[in-house]
Amino acid sequence: MQSILGSLALLTGLGVSANDIPADFSDVGSLLPTVQINMAYLGSANFVGAQVDGYEANKCYLQQNAATALAQVQQAAMAQGYSLWIFDCYRPQRAVNHFMRWAADLADTSTKMQYYPNLDKDKLVGEYIAEQSGHSRGSTVDLSLAQQDDTGNWRPIDMGSAFDMFDPISNVGASGLSRQQQANRQLLESLMLSAGFKVYNMEWWHFTHQPPVYTDTYFDFVIR
Repeated sequence: MQSILGSLALLTGLGVSANDIPADFSDVGSLLPTVQINMAYLGSANFVGAQVDGYEANKCYLQQNAATALAQVQQAAMAQGYSLWIFDCYRPQRAVNHFMRWAADLADTSTKMQYYPNLDKDKLVGEYIAEQSGHSRGSTVDLSLAQQDDTGNWRPIDMGSAFDMFDPISNVGASGLSRQQQANRQLLESLMLSAGFKVYNMEWWHFTHQPPVYTDTYFDFVIR
C-alpha cells in the first residue's frame, strides 16, 4: 500500500499543491444545480459522529470526466421523476486520515448501533475503511436517488439500508430486502452503469467512473 508521503510526492510531481483544486476537477453543484447535495461528513450525522477534517462546505467536487458522466445520470433520473442525492464525492486525504484515527480508537463506539451494529469496530478497516480511498482520486461518488414529497421537498427513497451502514444488508444483491427496495437499488445501479460508473459490491451507494483518470494520486485540498 502506497504511503501518504508517496501520495503527496505524486501531487508535487503533477505541479499541484496539497491545497489547490486541480484544473480538471468540477464543482458538481455549479454544473448540476438540480442535484441534491448533502455532504455527510460536513456535519456530525455520520459514522465518526463529528465534522470530518477537510469538509468546510456543502460542495461536491469530481474529476471532470466523472462530473460530466454524472450529468448524464441526473438527466436520466429527472426524466423518471427522480434526482440524485449525493452523500460524498471527492474526499480529502486528511479526511481519510481522520477516519483511520477514529477506527484506531476502539473505545469510541458511540455510533455503533446506527452504523455498524453487527460488527466489532476493529473489523471495519479493510472492506469499509481504508488508509487510502478512491474518493481522494476524484472519480468516486456516494449517492442515492430522491423523490419530491407532497410539499415539494426532495427525500431519499428507501434503499433498504442507510448510507454508511457497515453491514451485509448494504451489499449489492443483499437478501432480506423488500421487492421495492431491490427495485430502487437496481434502478440506481442501472442509471449509473449506463454512464460508465461501476458499483462497489459492499456498498450499494458507492460508484466509481471508469476508467478513473487518476489511479495512484490522492488529493488533499480542502472542500470550501
